[in-house]
Amino acid sequence: MKDVLKNMFYIGAGAAFLTKEKLEELRTELIEKGKMTQDEGRQFIDDMVKKSEEAKSQVDQQIHDAITARLKNMDIATGEDIAKLRSQIEELKAMIEPKSTEG
Repeated sequence: MKDVLKNMFYIGAGAAFLTKEKLEELRTELIEKGKMTQDEGRQFIDDMVKKSEEAKSQVDQQIHDAITARLKNMDIATGEDIAKLRSQIEELKAMIEPKSTEG
């Protein structure tokens, strides 16, 4: 599990490091070398930024899913579990309070 999280982090970090600035540098270099036109360069930047954002989103979801599964296996209460317990406590208090004022 630790290795899975570590690998997902590295993938996410790699995608995050592909900043628009770095992509612009790469685009400029490719245009100067005649490997692509200005229009192709703009499209390249748009595509890479979109792919980078998609990769980050996927990594975020995978990390969330992995952590959620791990917490579930560890039998740790979630926020939802705690909210349910609070609701049940309030219901029980409401049932007890009228009886204690009658006596």
